Amino acid sequence: MNQKLYMVSLGPGDVELLTLKALNAFKSCDTICVPTKSEDKSFTKSITYKIVSEALNILGIEKNIIPVYSPMRFNPQDWEDEADIVLQACADDASVCFVTLGDAGIYSSIYYLLDIIKEKNISVYESCEVIAGVTSFSAASAEVKKALCLGDEALVIKPINPRGEVKTTEILMRPKIGMDTSSLGEGDFYTFENMYLKDAKITPSKIEKVKRYMTLFINFVKRD
Repeated sequence: MNQKLYMVSLGPGDVELLTLKALNAFKSCDTICVPTKSEDKSFTKSITYKIVSEALNILGIEKNIIPVYSPMRFNPQDWEDEADIVLQACADDASVCFVTLGDAGIYSSIYYLLDIIKEKNISVYESCEVIAGVTSFSAASAEVKKALCLGDEALVIKPINPRGEVKTTEILMRPKIGMDTSSLGEGDFYTFENMYLKDAKITPSKIEKVKRYMTLFINFVKRD
């Protein structure tokens, strides 16, 4: 059985902001793991379940739904329990979706789960595809018709109530073709060139010279 795990971003709450990739994952999967904050694993107050239900209704399909108790206490044991449920679902079915509100890359528990899954079952981890989504702040910007950044402005995302030292991931955009990247400094760089185009390329380091306008650098924060 060829296993496939999708970590699906649902966007900020509107089913119409789901991506085609997310909908295609729902079509192809056997089971959808849906987090709930209710200890009895009900979905009475679950925005996540509401979006998934609306999406399945639009697609005209039914899927096996597994509740995943996610109390959002920032407790490693909770992530361990959630990862175990996802892994059991993967053992039972060939294709599984786990869903999260917003975008998986922005303050989501998905990467805590993936770290655990990587340790417990490398084949499931390697089969995993993370599906990006619309962020709440991108949607908020569109709602009021105000740009988040224009020209040479920067955009800052930071937690209001940090639990400790705040570390920073840098997203570096709009380089000039031919520029030398040494001025960008050092770190855990990835270079993304012409993403999703025919000649797209991802380099797990900082390239020395910019060759394409659509080049994005991410200097990922160093985590323990």
